[in-house]
This record gives sequence, C-alpha cells and structure tokens, in this order.
Amino acid sequence: MLGNPENAPEIPASNETEDDASVNHSNDSIRIYLDRKSRKGKEVTIIAGHEGEIQELKVLGKELKSACGVGGTVKDGEIILQGNHRKKVMKILEDKGFKNVKLAGG
Repeated sequence: MLGNPENAPEIPASNETEDDASVNHSNDSIRIYLDRKSRKGKEVTIIAGHEGEIQELKVLGKELKSACGVGGTVKDGEIILQGNHRKKVMKILEDKGFKNVKLAGG
C-alpha cells in the first residue's frame, strides 16, 4: 500500500545560496597544529578556526578522518585527528576551497 500523496510532507526546494555559503571559506582562518600535551606522548593533529555551522564541521571532520584513514573527533569547535597528518590535511582543505590555511606551531 503506497499511501496518499496529499499527506506526504513537503520537501523544501533546494536553495542555491546555502550551497554557495558552504563553498565560500575565504573568511575562515584555519590553523593546523600538532599536539602531544595531556595525551601520554601520542601525537594528534588539531584543525581549528572553522567559522561555519557545527554540522558542517562534523561533516568536514568525517571527510578528513576518512581521507587520512585515522580515528578522531570533533569537539569544542575543533577537529582532532590521531597522528601527524598536518601536510595532508592542509592539501585537502586547500583543494576544498579554504583560502587561509596555515600550519601553526613548530
């Protein structure tokens, strides 16, 4: 039984301004740095400075974890990846359209 199409929920029309806003990352000042403090000597790559929605940050975190083949998390407005993946992450973010991506720290 298929149901009555009149009772179906309305699907919102795609809004092109939302797509354009998610692609424009020129205002974001992304910093990628390595951290070992409070982690028992294990290295983690931290990506900070993304100014978009938290959901967009979670999607980006998932893409970066998958591309680097590592575990990680998104919390406190930062993406944390296990291991040292700074250069790979920098290239991925620049390919995705982020303009102001810099390696921070030593």
